[in-house]
Amino acid sequence: MKNINSAAEIKLAIQEKQFELDIQGQLIKEQFNAIYESLKPASIINNTLKDIATSPFLLNNIIGSGMGLLTGFLSKKIAVGSSENPFRIFLGTILQFGVTNLVAQNPDTIRSLFKYLLNSIFHISEAKDETIDK
Repeated sequence: MKNINSAAEIKLAIQEKQFELDIQGQLIKEQFNAIYESLKPASIINNTLKDIATSPFLLNNIIGSGMGLLTGFLSKKIAVGSSENPFRIFLGTILQFGVTNLVAQNPDTIRSLFKYLLNSIFHISEAKDETIDK
């Protein structure tokens, strides 16, 4: 800081400090408003939903769990059918839990297996079409 020798220099230094304080006060108010807005419940919920919607990992988990539940349900329906035998229903429930956990924990493997099966089916059908045309 430089030495102040006159009243005019004192007034100028006071004005400069006042200007700096005004700018800092405005920045503090803006930061406070930003923090206040981010802590509102609506903002928290909105930000959480945006994070969920943009998270590919979470979306893959939801899809994998859904596939697991669906395949588990279908496997129980196929195994039990319309039977009212308690032992068969019990075994169907165990099968459902097993298939659900297996598919939910390995969705990528199931997808690649499904794609392989589809490709195999379409290649076979194309080969049949070629032989029919000859």
